[in-house]
This record gives sequence, C-alpha cells and structure tokens, in this order.
Amino acid sequence: MRFDIDRYREILDTLTRNKTRSFLTGFGVFWGVFMLTVLIGGGDGMKIMLQKNFAGFATNTAMVWSNQTTKPYKGLKKGRWWEMNDNDVVRLRNQIPELDIIAPMGSPSWNSNQIAKFSDQSVSCNMSGATPQMALVQPPSMRYGRFLNEVDMRDERKVCVIGKKIYNNLFKDGGNPCGQSIMIDSTYYKIVGVDFRTSGVNIMGSADEAVTIPLTVMRKVYNRGSDVDIIATTGKPGVVMSKIAPRIREVIARAHTIDPTDEKGVVILNTEVLFGIIDNLFKGVNFLIWLVGLGTIFAGAIGVSNIMMVTVRERTTEIGIRRAIGATPRMILSQIISESIVLTSVAGMSGILFGILVLHGFELANTTDGILEVPFQIGFWTALLCTAFICLLGVIAGLAPAMRAMGVKPVDAMRDE
Repeated sequence: MRFDIDRYREILDTLTRNKTRSFLTGFGVFWGVFMLTVLIGGGDGMKIMLQKNFAGFATNTAMVWSNQTTKPYKGLKKGRWWEMNDNDVVRLRNQIPELDIIAPMGSPSWNSNQIAKFSDQSVSCNMSGATPQMALVQPPSMRYGRFLNEVDMRDERKVCVIGKKIYNNLFKDGGNPCGQSIMIDSTYYKIVGVDFRTSGVNIMGSADEAVTIPLTVMRKVYNRGSDVDIIATTGKPGVVMSKIAPRIREVIARAHTIDPTDEKGVVILNTEVLFGIIDNLFKGVNFLIWLVGLGTIFAGAIGVSNIMMVTVRERTTEIGIRRAIGATPRMILSQIISESIVLTSVAGMSGILFGILVLHGFELANTTDGILEVPFQIGFWTALLCTAFICLLGVIAGLAPAMRAMGVKPVDAMRDE
C-alpha cells in the first residue's frame, strides 16, 4: 500500500510540474466529453419537447375530417365541398370493427373564434362540441371539476369545460370556478371543469383556449343539424391504424360520392405515423450525436498519447536511472499508463460535470411556476458508461508511450546525460 501511495503522489507531482501541458492535453478530452454530454442530454430533451406537442393523444388515434375534393368521381367535378354527419359515425362503427372509440366533434363554424366573458373580463376562445368519449381519445388533465358526461348530452345541459388560458384570463384570482357561468355569443354556460391539457397539435384550436360543450348543445344553439366536423377514432389493442386508414377513407368517401383514393378530399391524421416519424428522426440524431462526440473524444485521446510520448522523451534520463536502481519494465509501464489514465479521467469527468451544469441551466430555462417542463439530463448509466470509456481510452492512449519508456536502456540514458 505504501508503494501505491508513493506512486500516485509521484504521478500528481509530475502532472503538477507540467500544468500548462497537462491542461492543453486534457482539454481535448474535456471538450469531447462535454460536447457528448450536452448533445445527449439536449437531444433527449428536444425529443421530449417534440413529443409533448402530441401530448393528450392516444398513440393509435386517427382524426378524420372533410375537405375540398381534388379528384373527379362518377361524373362529378373536383373542387366540391362536402360535410360529414352522424350517419358516417354509424357507418364506421358497423363496417370497421377494428375501431374502438368513435367520437364526433363539431364547432359553430370552422376555424372561428368566439369571445368568452365573465364579469368584466373577456378572452378569445375556440368553442367546440364533443361527446364524453372524447376523453378517451384526448385524455384531459382536469385541474378542477370533471369532463362532459352522458347526462350532459342527453339533457342538453348548457355546461362547459374550459382550457388553461381561459381560466387564467377570466379568473385572475384563481380558485375553483366550477359552478360559475360564462357568456359566449349571448348564451350562458355553467363551468363544470377546467382542463389544463396542453398539446402542440391543434384540432379546432389550441387546447389552452378551448371551451368544450356537449355536441347536442352546440348543434342546437348554432343550428348545425347532424353535421360533424371531425370524427376522432382509436383502434382496438393490437390494431395498426395506418393499415385500416384506407378503409376508413373508403367507407366515408363512397357514402358522399368521393373518390376513395382522394387523400386530400377525406383527410386522415394518423398520430401513429407521427410518433413513428419522431422515433426515426431521433434515431438518426442520436447516431450523429454519438458519432460527433466519440470522434472528438478520440481526437483528444490521440492528443494525450502524443503529449505523453513527448513527456517520455523528456524523461529519458529519469526513466534510465529508475531502471538502473531496480525498477522493472512492469513498474515503468504502470507509471506511464497511470499518468495517462489520471489525465484523461480528470479531464473526462470534468467534462461530464460541466456538461451536466449546462444542461441544468437548460432545465431552469424550461421551468414554469416551479414545475420542470422538459428534463435536459443524461442518465446515470450513460454517465457511468462514458466514465468507463474514458478510462479505457486513457489505457490505450498510454500504451505507445509506455512501450517506448520500457525500451529505454539505462546505459543509453546515462550516455545522453
């Protein structure tokens, strides 16, 4: 144990004597590890941020809506406008048994904004009519109260669920607003719930600005009859939505005399495809991150090896004297490799630590009301793997200088002196 303590004290003394050289040597490894840490943590955080844009959607969701036709069909010209209705909901339920949830939605008019008022406060909102099944397609995040239920639909209750932005603007003092009434287009609706769900996919407007009322009430108040603007569907367990999407389009298209291959006339947004695109995108991003990071670390390790080679050349006399007084080749090998490992380990772990601090700064920038929105950090096992890899590089970087040191002969070293 005494020998080990003396040996590592000698290593630290050697590195201390060559502060500038040690700093420049370790900087390459430090920078490579720092880049790899920040890129991995930042890449994972960006993936989470992108996935949050689709938060609130089941992964096997398909949204169907009507659009202007782009293909002629059965003597009818392209460019026709058409509307879905309740019969389309029945057709999908009867003809496509793979579907689990089928939830129709409607709005006063497509892409229109209403003004919600409470007391002397007012705010722009996106009103939509929905059924209780919509909670199974887009799970709400209820801060207060509840979502719509079957009784609201059956009795045509004038109730509503409001989004986060509507709540913050109309009820600036906070508290539970359930039981209060807001006015939209001269009609009063009693608040039964506050939904804090957020999503970057805006179906009928932003979730923050949404006011959701029973579909039956929306149709009656705005005289929409049996029209349906959007049909939200989910597949049963094990069903791949991309495989049945053409059948969904065909069932609806044929009922309205539309070409079943007209993908722009009958639009289907398949979230399963979107999630797949994100996964494939970040597989490529992660490959590039590791390629750039490891390449930089290897460049730093080569620099360590070169500097250690110079160090061995400058310490030829010292190594020769050690050999003359009884140091074995194994002791010389251990000395040089240990110096290489200490140098790369200190630089590498400093890079990891500094990278984690930078990632923590990203987290602070993405904190709202004390709540962390997106985590920007690397996993424990990833950091441990990087540390082990750095130590291995230290061994590899020190092999060539160590072999050169082992080849030093005491007589030659004395002659040079």
